[in-house]
Amino acid sequence: MGREGRQVRAGEGVDDEVDAVVEAWRRERPDLDVAPLEVLSRVSRLARLLDLERRRAFAEQGLEAWEFDVLSALRRSGEPYQLTPGDLLRETLVTSGTMTNRLDRLADRGLLRRETSPRDRRAVLVTLTPEGLGLADRALEALLEGERELLAVLDVEGRADLAAYLKELLVDLEPSRAPSRGSRG
Repeated sequence: MGREGRQVRAGEGVDDEVDAVVEAWRRERPDLDVAPLEVLSRVSRLARLLDLERRRAFAEQGLEAWEFDVLSALRRSGEPYQLTPGDLLRETLVTSGTMTNRLDRLADRGLLRRETSPRDRRAVLVTLTPEGLGLADRALEALLEGERELLAVLDVEGRADLAAYLKELLVDLEPSRAPSRGSRG
């Protein structure tokens, strides 16, 4: 319990850059409810920090973020670490031309190979090589280490709560899963 019998929230009593921005907008535009900035500006800043951490973790392994996206999609698929180019398109949300270029570059590095499907000679399967598998695993380990450091200020319960709140927001907002906004009761 915190002051005067109420629970103290994490970060209470400490200002960050968002507090200054929100305070300035409240002063300059008192007619507007700027409360969304308190959440979404922090999410935006966290996203930038996460992006920087991911770039650092991948660079340590000699990877670009897009390379990790492809390798990790194959790695997550489980043995034999194989997907069709169409599966990879759905996993990484890029165009077919972009995917072809990415697969060419990763194959040139020996991190994956393309094979004809034994079930359908017209189909192609993309398979992670042992080198690609090892690199994907090392990059994931480096990524998780950095992400744990970013979340270190939160205890286990705090991380679980934050994950649940963010999930609730995303489930409602992501186009592939969102109920139609008019259907709310």
